[in-house]
Amino acid sequence: MAKVLIVGCGDLGLAIADLLAERHAVFGLRRQASAGQPNITMLQGDVTAPASLQALHTLNPELIVYCVAADEQTDAAYQAQYVTGLAHVLATQRENRALRRVFFISSTRVYGQDEGEWLDEATPASPIDFAGQRLLQAEQLLQGLPCGATALRLSGLYGPGRFRMINMVMNQAWPPQNSWSNRIHRDDAAAFTAFLMEQVLAGQGLAPCYIVSDDGPAPIYEVLTYLAEQMQLAQPENWQQAAEGGKRLNSSLMQASGFKLRYPDYQAGYLALLLNWHRA
Repeated sequence: MAKVLIVGCGDLGLAIADLLAERHAVFGLRRQASAGQPNITMLQGDVTAPASLQALHTLNPELIVYCVAADEQTDAAYQAQYVTGLAHVLATQRENRALRRVFFISSTRVYGQDEGEWLDEATPASPIDFAGQRLLQAEQLLQGLPCGATALRLSGLYGPGRFRMINMVMNQAWPPQNSWSNRIHRDDAAAFTAFLMEQVLAGQGLAPCYIVSDDGPAPIYEVLTYLAEQMQLAQPENWQQAAEGGKRLNSSLMQASGFKLRYPDYQAGYLALLLNWHRA
């Protein structure tokens, strides 16, 4: 049984924690006081306020997952939560000789490429907005740590409670351009993170970075048309427009790890999501 710390226990963080709680001692850090989850010990602390992180100095976890979310879509919020916050948490672990690896939940937003090209982990990250820049800056804080570190670059996250695409169909809010899109189901993102953590504990080596996305980049009009058909709603008039722009993510490194996606493409993921949406 290992001691694991999940920094940021929102939707994704709690999903990761739940997968690990039966086999490991899981601690979760969040800003607001919480009664916690079964088998998860909740700690209260704000990553932007070092004085609130005193409990982390003596916790000595073997694995850390940094899984926070910015309060708002501003440069200041991304700087505070991802860069400054991560630096504060890492500072609490300077004397932790038990620490084996830090996982940082990042985003494929670090890739600013937008001409429909294929991208993988060997593609240079070239962010074009403040969000991508701050995420890449946070990733760079992992370099040179005495323990191992891995950045998990998630594509568009969807799943329970995440109905953005469904709402686009409901509201007839079709985007003006049919660009390439990529996604990963929340449950698969959580499961892959937990899978890699078990790999570390089993003595397996990991890459410093993984693109976390399903097997099927798809034009966004194709995805919306599929949803419209499943929901028996009107389709966009220009749905046959060829895909232009966006990016196509190659997640073969994730697949080569031995991990098996539960939802390998948008059809599988959205069928399950629509079933829950109809019940809601």
